Amino acid sequence: MLLEWWSDTDCTLYTDPENYTKYGKENAIVVLNHNFEIDFLCGWNFCERFGVLGSSKVLAKKELSYVPVIGWMWYFLEIVFCKRKWEEDRENVIQGLHNLCDYPEHFWFLIHCEGTRFTEKKHEISMLVAEAKGLPKLKHHLLPRTKGFAVTVQSLRNVVSAVYDSTLNFRNNENPTLVGVLNGKKYHADLCVRRIPLEEIPEDEKECASWLHKLYQEKDAFQEEYYKTGIYPGTAIVPARRPWSLINWIIWASLLSYPLFKVLANMISSGSYLTISVFALLMVIVSVGVRRMIKVTEIDRGSAYGNRENKLKQK
Repeated sequence: MLLEWWSDTDCTLYTDPENYTKYGKENAIVVLNHNFEIDFLCGWNFCERFGVLGSSKVLAKKELSYVPVIGWMWYFLEIVFCKRKWEEDRENVIQGLHNLCDYPEHFWFLIHCEGTRFTEKKHEISMLVAEAKGLPKLKHHLLPRTKGFAVTVQSLRNVVSAVYDSTLNFRNNENPTLVGVLNGKKYHADLCVRRIPLEEIPEDEKECASWLHKLYQEKDAFQEEYYKTGIYPGTAIVPARRPWSLINWIIWASLLSYPLFKVLANMISSGSYLTISVFALLMVIVSVGVRRMIKVTEIDRGSAYGNRENKLKQK
């Protein structure tokens, strides 16, 4: 709703037309790169265009569960949260994934295997790790964290049909922000989507890890080509917008706006300083909540996860 109807941002898919017909008609694991402040909105938009937004799930950091409204909503929607400490997360993640095994609708499980959003500082540290492990260096991605992906594949192997390798970028070197979207700024997103049947992914954890590293090398090559040519491989398709999200928003906004405005008018007309003060306090709380939500998405204010300094502090 926010991305496609408010800011009028469209996302062009580059994919195989034969695979395109399967999107939204099967369970899938969606592997997304994590380079932009609004990549999560683009992921949701991808789900919405194929009618699975309501049943989509994500592997998200625990801090997001405390974000006002959105975090609470995710909690009740059975989103899988992790503290990004694998010893503590493993059982919780496995249990959350097993809960999806008998999910009554088609669902997509979205995962950012890099674990944190790309920054130059984190990239430098990540490539030092790659060098130490003898892995090929990546130019446009962080080294993927393989354990969460391997467990996801193992837990959902008989449930999902494929992995959708999804690589996102924006035209003309646009640097999209959530603030820009809220201000109605239009961006131009391109998303390269490859459908990979799950049976092609190794069951063994080490082999699965090697497979994921190879996948990210391919994603890196796609990004490099995109920066040179401005397009991804595959056929360019713009999925049609589904009006239901807009209609749903209009209906609920209409139902809720009248009583809210009526309460506001009664508060102001009452002349009670206490009533007006309480209302002003509520507005401040809402404003703080929105600002906190925005800060969670800002790259410069991102978590210290993946930074060497953070690791040193934990020792």
